[in-house]
Amino acid sequence: MSKLAAQDKFLDLSDYGRSFGRFFALQLKDSRFTPIHVTLLFGLSGLIAMYCILVHQYLLSGFFILLKSGIDAADGELARLKNTPSYSGRYLDSVFDIVLNFMFLMAICYVSETSIWFTLLAFIGLQLQGTLYNYYYVILRNKSVGGDSTSKIFEYKTPKALPGETQKSVNILFGIYQIVYGTFDKIIHALDSEAYKVKTFPNWFMTLLSLYGLGFQLLIIAVMLPMGWIELIVPFFIVYTLLIFALIGIRKVYIK
Repeated sequence: MSKLAAQDKFLDLSDYGRSFGRFFALQLKDSRFTPIHVTLLFGLSGLIAMYCILVHQYLLSGFFILLKSGIDAADGELARLKNTPSYSGRYLDSVFDIVLNFMFLMAICYVSETSIWFTLLAFIGLQLQGTLYNYYYVILRNKSVGGDSTSKIFEYKTPKALPGETQKSVNILFGIYQIVYGTFDKIIHALDSEAYKVKTFPNWFMTLLSLYGLGFQLLIIAVMLPMGWIELIVPFFIVYTLLIFALIGIRKVYIK
């Protein structure tokens, strides 16, 4: 099952791991492995990538960062193949993403001459970028006929557990999700509070927006590390954040 109806599909530059994720999920379809197991596996890949950064193995770190992106695409694919969507998996995936993003940047800060304050600023920028992408993408998914609606545009209320998961796990993970993402969600919503009224987003706009998708962000890091540009990673993401205002401006002026 696709997340989007056929007419709403676009070239997602951050979704390069989808083919691997789908292949990996197909291998696990008839196994005892669950989407949660796959989520834990991409978390492990992320931790290995962070360790490789700390020991200056930048080519290996780039590999495991990209592997993490591929496995990250597999948990959702497996959930769709097994028809076992869950809010627990959705929130655990998102929590792992933000924790790993923070750890990647902190590891880069540790082995480089980058200021911790600039690193924290880059982390905030990184999360705002991803939040803008997710905000518009989730709006599109919810409006797309036959699209996936596990993610909500406004996540203010704890959802009711789906079959196969407990309400307690949903409550706990939703609470953590709100703590780590709530502020970023509120900032992006404040910058474009009318976006949810748009009937749909053009494919070209979503492709442009995918430059802020997590996969593309990680691709940038995975390329810059072995190129010897580690000192430029934090400054890059600080400057890259300014594109937020251009994208929101385009939405407000041209996409009603």
